[in-house]
Formats: sequence, C-alpha cells, structure tokens
Amino acid sequence: MTASVRPQPMIAVSDVEKSSAWYCELLGAASGHGGPEYEQLLVDGELILQLHKLEVGHHHGAIGDPEVALGNGVALWFEVDSLEAAAARARSAGFTIQTDLHHNPNAGHQELWLRDPDHFLVVLSDPAA
Repeated sequence: MTASVRPQPMIAVSDVEKSSAWYCELLGAASGHGGPEYEQLLVDGELILQLHKLEVGHHHGAIGDPEVALGNGVALWFEVDSLEAAAARARSAGFTIQTDLHHNPNAGHQELWLRDPDHFLVVLSDPAA
C-alpha cells in the first residue's frame, strides 16, 4: 500500500545554511536545494525537512513572527536506523544534547533529545521494538 500523505515539514530558521549544515551532520542528510533563504534536506533521495529564512516571504508571505522565539513548543522527531551512530556524530560535533540516550518506556525505544541552532527540540529514536 502506498501512503497517501508524505510529511514535508518546513521550519523558519535564523540562518538557513547553518541549520542545513547542522541537520546534514546529525542526520546524514544531503542538500536538495541550498542557499541562504530556503533549503530542502534529503535522506536517500526523500525530502525529510525544509528550512526557510524567517524574514523572507517569497511568494507566500512570512512563515514566522520574528518577535516570537523560534522552536518554542515544536519537537522535530526522526526515527533513524542507527541511533548510536547519530549520537556519536552529535557528540563529536559538540551539539547541544538536552537528554542523552535513554529508554522511553511509553514508546518502547531508545531516544536522544537535542537542540538545534534555533533551539528547536530535535528527537532521534531507534525503531520501536
């Protein structure tokens, strides 16, 4: 069965290129667009996240309010094949780890909670048991 919905989340960020590098390092993603105003991040050719410069409206108007803190109340959740490898990349890069590897008893899997450059909460998990 083919999914009829494919998530393509977009977040407003202060520095698209910095955020792109951060997510590419953490997730092993690749740039699918590049540039200072908009980015598409791909893993295995699939779009996983879009980044948009906060102050740029393009054809649709601004997607965020510069007066409101970025990342407040949002969790970007990614299931990864190798949580240990992603955690090692995060540590090696000096990324801000909010909650190190731990077992989530509700979901039945391991998780790592981080903060990206704009303070978005980023959660990585291994596949649920």
